[in-house]
Amino acid sequence: MKREFSAGGMVFNKKGQVLLTQHSQNKHWSFPKGLIDPGQTTEEAASREVREEGGVVAEIIEKVGYSKYVYTLKEEKIFKVVTYFLMKYVSGNIADHDWEVEKAGWYESKDALKKLTFSQDKKLLKKALEIYGK
Repeated sequence: MKREFSAGGMVFNKKGQVLLTQHSQNKHWSFPKGLIDPGQTTEEAASREVREEGGVVAEIIEKVGYSKYVYTLKEEKIFKVVTYFLMKYVSGNIADHDWEVEKAGWYESKDALKKLTFSQDKKLLKKALEIYGK
């Protein structure tokens, strides 16, 4: 089974809202994330993906955790591990996201928990909220 390693960010703005993105192909709601490029650190990949998919620059606060799952692409099963970081909004506009994202928005935590497609993302957001609240 092929393995993929990605990184992403749970970005919070000054109002305490979290950035969510809707994928343009499969329509799921999640956090900005993507593959780690060769030679890139996990942190560099997370920051780059937040810029590309979320349209914003954000500062990493700390690692939140991992999402692990298997998906199928062209009849090949792929085991994917995504490392997520808690991040603080610095600058930029969510309207500046790339083609991979259909919609991006800032959501209150209770609304984000309802909007997120995957249960693993909901668990990670709850963990991020605990860290962010400290």
